[in-house]
Amino acid sequence: MMEERVNLMHMMKLSIKVLLQSALSLGRSLDADHAPLQQFFVVLEHCLKHGLRVKKSFIGQNKSFFGPLELVEKLCPEASDIATSVRNLPELKTAVGRGRAWLYLALMQKKLADYLKVLVDNKNLLSEFYEPEALMMEEEGTVIVGLLVGLNVLDANLCLKGEDLDSQVGVIDFSLYIKDVQDLDGGKEHERITDVLDQKNYVEELNRHLSCTVGDLQTKIDGLEKTNSKLQEELSAATDRICSLQEEQQQLREQNELIREKSEKSVEITKQDTKVELETYKQTRQGLDEMYNDVWKQLKQERKARLELEKELELQIGMKTEMEIAMKLLEKDTHEKQDTLVALRQQLEEVKAINLQMFHKVQNAESSLQQKNEVITSFEEKTNQVMSSMKQMEERLRHSESARQGAEERSRKLQQELGGRSSALQQQLAQLHEQCASLEKELKSEKEQRQALQRELQHEKDTSSLLRAELQQVEGLKKLRELQDEKAELQKICDEQEQALQEMGLHLSQSKLKMEDIKEVNKALKGHTWLKDDEATHCKQCEKEFSISRRKHHCRNCGHIFCNACSSNELALPSYPRPVRVCDSCHTLLLQRCSSSTSS
Repeated sequence: MMEERVNLMHMMKLSIKVLLQSALSLGRSLDADHAPLQQFFVVLEHCLKHGLRVKKSFIGQNKSFFGPLELVEKLCPEASDIATSVRNLPELKTAVGRGRAWLYLALMQKKLADYLKVLVDNKNLLSEFYEPEALMMEEEGTVIVGLLVGLNVLDANLCLKGEDLDSQVGVIDFSLYIKDVQDLDGGKEHERITDVLDQKNYVEELNRHLSCTVGDLQTKIDGLEKTNSKLQEELSAATDRICSLQEEQQQLREQNELIREKSEKSVEITKQDTKVELETYKQTRQGLDEMYNDVWKQLKQERKARLELEKELELQIGMKTEMEIAMKLLEKDTHEKQDTLVALRQQLEEVKAINLQMFHKVQNAESSLQQKNEVITSFEEKTNQVMSSMKQMEERLRHSESARQGAEERSRKLQQELGGRSSALQQQLAQLHEQCASLEKELKSEKEQRQALQRELQHEKDTSSLLRAELQQVEGLKKLRELQDEKAELQKICDEQEQALQEMGLHLSQSKLKMEDIKEVNKALKGHTWLKDDEATHCKQCEKEFSISRRKHHCRNCGHIFCNACSSNELALPSYPRPVRVCDSCHTLLLQRCSSSTSS
């Protein structure tokens, strides 16, 4: 570990020296394609990886230097912009790529040395990520941070969007630094060259392993392209939903206008009722000067309630104006999304035409496969016949050899005749072997063609399965039913609001507050107590809580507070010239008294 620290420190010195020399020659401005700058980042990455602890998880082992770099955001709030911009880059999928992007941005801000100094100063936090003998935990880390201060002279213009930082190979190119070593002694130079060659061979092996990882990343890219196509389909479904929401907004506008007209009419009616009540109040005021103070207090309370109602009406008017502004913005969005809908429909028509073409190709391929299968079966029958003939010829050869051995003993003349016949048979056998070889070649070619056709069929089946999946996703338009349910709920809420406004109008139209105050005074003289509005929160009979839709009403007989359902009856009392509101229990009692008095 100590030798590795020393070697990495020397490599860092050389890379910074070469980078500064090349930058001074170019005018202190560097791009991402500058070779010394790329090698500087590779050496810095090796320094940050030295002595990293492996984090084990359920997925596997993870060893990346982005973890300690995230600590800079906590220690130095100025680095929060770099961390957020790195996390928001969609092209970066691995922790190694995010760490490289972080180093690029820190160098462009000319604060790379400052951020790394903060890390080196807080070694108690770094102990979670590094081993105690790592480079960042020892004195070499502080030396490297001091060397990085010289890079603040440079101006780096690096673009992160087009580069693939996840799959870059972090290999040190020693050819940039060999020129500086030539000034040393001959023996030491030869030893260092051999070390460099060994390291080069090791780096080549690393490149082979990394090429395998590049292949795996390409497969992942293909999967991401498929997900992008699915997201486009979800966009089409979202546009349909926006159209339905626009229709609902138009309906809500009409309903709001109707509510506004009703509220204006109710206000006019309440003004007329209040005028009539004031006239009656002036006529009955002469004999009730002693109870005027109590009545005045109750009038103030009712005025406060009226002011609150007016404030609620103003708030509703403000909400209507806000809804109109939101509707205008939504109309702009709908125009834009209608254009995207037209483009998506054109794409759907093109996809349908491609599906038809692929269906016809599949049918043609199946017909050609059937014909080729028939040809293959015919060739197999021919090969079977040739093999049977070959077996017969082999049996004949065996019989001829046995006859030949017997003929050699009998006579030499017969040997000559048999020799001529055997040569003829051998020529026939050679011809048969040649025919068999030609037939086998033809069979191989037919098998290769058959395999190619099978591959094409599988490709066509895969495309057809993808198209079926797209059709299934189109069925996701059933979500419109859910939107209809939401629409029904909104209509219910509007109905409840209309009912509340109607009850408020009725309350304002029947607000005979001053007459009721006089009647309350009479009841107080009789021994009844008149409850205040603040003292009652629930109906005395049904015990339901009062709200905007469930208003408070006083019983003119007993003085208690009830809801509209429990005090909807009206009767003529001796202290009131006209019939007034009475609760259900008082209504029954008074009717019984009347019936008993009439019977007596």
